[in-house]
Parts: sequence; structure tokens; C-alpha cells
Amino acid sequence: MSIHTPVCDLFGIEHPVLLAPMAGVSGGALAAAVSRAGGLGLIGGGYGDADWLEREFDAAGDARIGVGFITWSLARQPHLLDLVLDRTPAVLMLSFGNFKPFLPRIRDGQTKFVVQVQTLDQAREAVDAGVDAIVAQGTEAGGHGGTRATLPFVPAVVDIAKEIPVIAAGGIADGRGLAAALALGASGVLCGSGFFASDESLANDNAKQAAICGSGDDTERSSIFDMARGLDWPPGWNLRTMRNAFTRRWSADLDGLIQNLAEEQARFKAASAAGDTDVAAVIVGEAADLIQLREPAQVSLHRMISQAEDRLRCIVRLVEPTVKD
Repeated sequence: MSIHTPVCDLFGIEHPVLLAPMAGVSGGALAAAVSRAGGLGLIGGGYGDADWLEREFDAAGDARIGVGFITWSLARQPHLLDLVLDRTPAVLMLSFGNFKPFLPRIRDGQTKFVVQVQTLDQAREAVDAGVDAIVAQGTEAGGHGGTRATLPFVPAVVDIAKEIPVIAAGGIADGRGLAAALALGASGVLCGSGFFASDESLANDNAKQAAICGSGDDTERSSIFDMARGLDWPPGWNLRTMRNAFTRRWSADLDGLIQNLAEEQARFKAASAAGDTDVAAVIVGEAADLIQLREPAQVSLHRMISQAEDRLRCIVRLVEPTVKD
């Protein structure tokens, strides 16, 4: 048995699994590892750093990869789009903001265009724009997101998207999640947390260990780490991370954090450089329970596919054949 969906055909991949473009984590080596294992790896363009992007594209070598950007940040540095498109990525994914101004430039190339959405209105806008695929992201995801849960949100987006493939995201880190997403009508999955602790991930070793030892019960959504990083995220989105000493101190005291912001930003920067996960952010989602090993991304991906195949076989056996008179 093999799992083949419209996403496989659209992107020319063997397995319907995409690496989430996690800022500062999904570099060229991780993206290449996922692609060479049969999925599709996306470099995390994040908040935009031309030198970093060039370096990570080089690190991917000749692997066929994509790239993802935070849309509102890309709008402040639109030249980065040309830098990336000159590399002819397989996919360009935009999330969190108005993607429409970028459409003409993307349409001129050979790159597939994917938009990540967190509401049904955003999904309708993506359909009207004629995007190649839609990522429906549930609030269980690590990093930034909205308020809709994956389980009811994905099929609602599938109904809106009609013939446009939908990729499920949020709380999916193993084959059971992939099988569930396919049962909801999605054509594939976007996984971040499941690859966070991979050998090829750019995450700090201490952050990888914290994710392995953590649980979805230990995560929360807030804006305190955006404040600590000096990032002015637009209203409507916040960040899911592991709880730590920093969240326990400031999550319920935003006014206090604002009053001490300069000092706390300096402390956060030093902790991030030192890999101090009591203060630095460990950005994983509710699927943290499923992050159990540090291993090559290829091993994680192939186990996901094998597990999904097993679950789908079990589901088929639950359906009793119709008995004809």
C-alpha cells in the first residue's frame, strides 16, 4: 500500500508530507532531508534575512525544496521575493497577511503558490485568487496561529476549496495525524513540531531536548515572546510555545513586561544565544507529546508514512461489507 494524493501530483513528491517553514529551525539541511525522503521540505524565510536565505539555499544543495514567508514581514522587504524566486523553489508559501500584492510576481515563474489560512474568510480569498493549494492551520500548531481547532477547521476549508488541494496543519506529528487529516478530506499535511528535534534541525540542542521531554499540556499561546523579540505582530495572531520560567513570570503580567521591556529583551537575547530554555522560547505545538526521539528527518518521515498506512488499513477493516440479498 502507498499513500498517493493530489498533493503528490501537484508537487511531484512521493509522500503527502510537507515540512513547515519554521523560522530559525527549518534551514536548508532539514528541508533537503525531508525532500530526499520523499516529502517536500520548506525553508523558513521567517522575518527576512537575505544572507541567511542564500546560505540555507546553498545548504540544501541540489534538493528540490520550497520556502515560506511571514507575509506582513515580506511586505517590508519585498526584494526578498525576487531573491527566492531566482532560486526557482518548488513551492512558495505565504502566511499571516495580505498575499495578493505578491501574486503577479509569483505567477510569472514556475513556482507553485500556497497560502496558509486560519479562518474561512481567508480560505475564500485564497480560492478566489486561484492559489495552487491551501494550508488549513489549526490553533494546536506551534508558532503563530489563529483560534480554530484543526479537527473542525480542515473539513470546512476542504468544502470551500473544492478542487484546490488542502493541506492540514496543527497538532499533526505522526502517521495517526496524517491518516486523520486524509479522513477529513485533506490531501496532505504540513508538519513542524514533528521535525523540530530532527538531527538536521537548526533548533538549539537544549530546545530539542526540551521538546522531547515536554508535552502538549506544557504549551500555551501568548504574545510575550514577540514582545521579548521586538516583533510587532498584527492583532489576531499569537504564539504557541512551551511554558518556562519566562512565561510563568510574564504571561499574566503584560503591563509589567512592558514596563521592564528593555531589560527583559536583553535577558531574552542572551538566553537565546546561550540555549537557556528557562528564558528562551521553545516553539513547538500541542504535538509535543509525539516528539520522542532525536533522529534523522528521513527516519521520522518514513515512520510517519508507515504508521499512516497501518492506521488506514485498520480503518478500512472497520467498514463492514454490504450484504446483498
